[in-house]
Amino acid sequence: MSKNNNGGALFVGIVVGGLVGTVTGLLLAPRTGRETRRILKKSADALPELVEDLATSLQLQTDNLSESAQRNWQGTLDRLKDAIAAGVEASQMEMVETPEKREITTNAKAVDKY
Repeated sequence: MSKNNNGGALFVGIVVGGLVGTVTGLLLAPRTGRETRRILKKSADALPELVEDLATSLQLQTDNLSESAQRNWQGTLDRLKDAIAAGVEASQMEMVETPEKREITTNAKAVDKY
């Protein structure tokens, strides 16, 4: 088999294996056909409730994950705002100090000439 068909072969193997297992289980079951059908019907009737419970559980987990992501995102935004504010403040301080530094540097160069 080529590498591209491995997934397809696996899927076919799982389906065939599931069918063989189901048929074998039904043939070797200690119950009569009527009892087996009754149990299968009960299982099928309970399936919508099981799906609803699963959907509810999935919704709760999704909500929890969403809330957690929002908290983490808000924390990241807060840190980013603080970093931007610190950068703005530092650049403003640099602008205030720059004329003095230029004057000192200019005076030092003038003294060095003499």
